[in-house]
Amino acid sequence: MSETKGELSPEELRKLKPSKTVDARGMSCPGPLLAAKQAITEVPVGGILEVLSSDPGTKRDLPLWARKMGHVYLGTIEEPGYWRIFVKRMK
Repeated sequence: MSETKGELSPEELRKLKPSKTVDARGMSCPGPLLAAKQAITEVPVGGILEVLSSDPGTKRDLPLWARKMGHVYLGTIEEPGYWRIFVKRMK
């Protein structure tokens, strides 16, 4: 685990068991972010939200939103045609 950002390696991310996964592939900005905002309320504190998104802006916007809201951005895995973004709910 990186000391500075708290991000996990792709290998560590692939081992995570998300509490909830949101499939926002095909949505354009701000759709994936809005879906994440709604879904995080269904994740228990300490749980992990995984967002699947094909919108390139999401991999920038979601970590910024997570940090602003007091959650922990764990990292992103790039898959063919989309990204898997992981956020740990902290409150």
